Amino acid sequence: MTDLTGFFNPGSVAVAGASKTPGKIGNAIVKNIISSGYAGKIYPVNPKAEEIEGLTCYPDIKSIGEPVDLVVVAVPAAKTIDLARECGENGVKHLVVITAGFKEVGKQGLELEKKLVEICRTYGMGMLGPNCVGMMNTHAPLNASFSATYPPGTGDITFISQSGAMLVAILDWSVKTGLSFNKVISLGNKAYLTEAHFIEAAAKDPTTRVILCYIEDVANGEHFLEAAEAATREKPVIILKSGTSQAGARAASSHTGALAGSDLAYETAFRQCGVIRARSMPELFDLAVAFSEQPVPPNRNVAVVTNAGGPGIVATDAIENQGLAMAKFSKETIDELRQNLPAESNIYNPVDVLGDAGADRYRVALEKVLADPSVGSVVVLVCPTAVTDPLPTARAIVDLHRQYPEKPVLAAYMGGPILAPGAELLSQEGIPCFTFPEPAIRAISGMSRYAEFKEPGYDKDETGTDGDRETVSGIFDHVRQDGRLVLLGSEAYRVVAAYGVPAAPVELATSPEEAVELAEKVGYPVVLKVASPKILHKTDVGGVKIGLEDAGEVSRGYIEINENIQRYLPGVVIHGIEVQKMMPKGTELIVGMSRDIQFGPLIAFGLGGIYVNLLKDVSFRLARRLTRREIKQMLAETKAYTLLKGYRGEKPADIDAIVDIISRTARLVTDFPEITEMDINPVFAYTKGASALDIKITIS
Repeated sequence: MTDLTGFFNPGSVAVAGASKTPGKIGNAIVKNIISSGYAGKIYPVNPKAEEIEGLTCYPDIKSIGEPVDLVVVAVPAAKTIDLARECGENGVKHLVVITAGFKEVGKQGLELEKKLVEICRTYGMGMLGPNCVGMMNTHAPLNASFSATYPPGTGDITFISQSGAMLVAILDWSVKTGLSFNKVISLGNKAYLTEAHFIEAAAKDPTTRVILCYIEDVANGEHFLEAAEAATREKPVIILKSGTSQAGARAASSHTGALAGSDLAYETAFRQCGVIRARSMPELFDLAVAFSEQPVPPNRNVAVVTNAGGPGIVATDAIENQGLAMAKFSKETIDELRQNLPAESNIYNPVDVLGDAGADRYRVALEKVLADPSVGSVVVLVCPTAVTDPLPTARAIVDLHRQYPEKPVLAAYMGGPILAPGAELLSQEGIPCFTFPEPAIRAISGMSRYAEFKEPGYDKDETGTDGDRETVSGIFDHVRQDGRLVLLGSEAYRVVAAYGVPAAPVELATSPEEAVELAEKVGYPVVLKVASPKILHKTDVGGVKIGLEDAGEVSRGYIEINENIQRYLPGVVIHGIEVQKMMPKGTELIVGMSRDIQFGPLIAFGLGGIYVNLLKDVSFRLARRLTRREIKQMLAETKAYTLLKGYRGEKPADIDAIVDIISRTARLVTDFPEITEMDINPVFAYTKGASALDIKITIS
């Protein structure tokens, strides 16, 4: 882990490219450092000035005469290389390179950026940027940026943004809303220090409670996964990832590759690391406020207290849509609500205290609901009727939450000026208050997912299946020597068998006589298949014969397949005919892998056979550190799981055998990064055991 203590809490700061001219970035940075209340030494650097903003100005870094902890760089791009080298030679620890004109402008800028990174590595300097707004630490305090806005107060949210424009807009918005930040980091080109470095730092920072990110991509997938997974064990990490369209999805030859879209790997990585993914900017900050001010719920059961039926129904729908549950009250709670609320009130969830409810009625309903042990969180809805008491009701909500601090309470004051004083009081007292129910319930959903991820023992059952690496390496070497990247079925069978995946035996024959010999070896009935990486759909060209029961059928089948290929695909080279043991019919499944450029192998599971791409009943997980618990969750996300459990009187399949196949496949593709795509389709699931049939493996 990179130590960023001196980056966020430097004893001295220099501004290279400082300016006397108002409106210049070099001037704004100096002013921001001063006005933030920074208590350390400030050194403006500009060879053409003697004094800037009342501070002595230095012609260069060396002339300062002592090592500087942090240098903010605002000189033209062409001068950054010499400046960075000078910083390194004079003991500077960290750089914030505001300057633009690097890889974002093309090839020449990219070369400049590479030189800048190399200098930082040579001298052991950390670098934020280039092409960034800068950074802030309200607890230092320090505003080493050219943002026009410095966030109010000293909050507990660390905000990391890849977009500088998004960052300054949010800072300006935060003044109006009163949202406070702890640290604010503009990543820019993230040529050296990335989102992963700052997530690591925020995880260890005692003044940070919530880590918030806006990112467009990940600089290093493996580092990100390690940082995010470690951080989410300490505190929530909430990320808005833009660029979710399918436009960038690459073409793929395997079923799994075709099903894996451009955004799928991020979605899967976030879920496995415990990252909460926001779908919009409002949701990002709604989640931030909720996590910052409320505890995570002990369960997914939500209670709703409302003074109007319609909003209560809207909230109920949202709870179901978010995968939460409506809390079921105990008999004692229902009896107490019946005794203390009007006869017309709904005493079941949602609790309707009626439109004439004042603060006292809200208070008694909330007290009974929060005391119920089945309730994990509460959403309070208030609509502006002629008798609504917005401010006293808000005080009642605050009081009751103090009595039950272990359960999150969120509110929706559904109105405008009439309800504004109450909504303002709630926000001031740490009760997130929204205009409508849906944002509150989305926030509870995110908090619930995070609470479940943090359950003890969540990741203690990582699979540890070992395989025969030497055998697999030898097969891959032979394939490459043969000038191929796609394995034959017989080769793929030996690869998965080396990792303990149960599969129907496959042997390669190059003559009718050999085919008969191999059929008798594996046992009748058998299937014959043409062996050629160039033929994707063997059945379409008469390249498959099934259910062959004796030597005569095998011999004739071998000859007929060769004749069919000569007729339909006369120019295609075939390696022979594969002889495979014909397995009894089972539930058809697919287990596959597609390798993502950032996060590595993605494992797929779902219904197999000819319906894979039609039904798209598939779930995904990263192969990295895949646990048996996650595999079982993966299965449960599909319709295939309904069949496996036993459907309409059918006996249940051996789910543990399927879990084992996925586990072994994950280990295989993790051990061999040269496997670029893999399909086992179908896998037959039986009441006892399972068997892989068709196996396709592509290597690099």
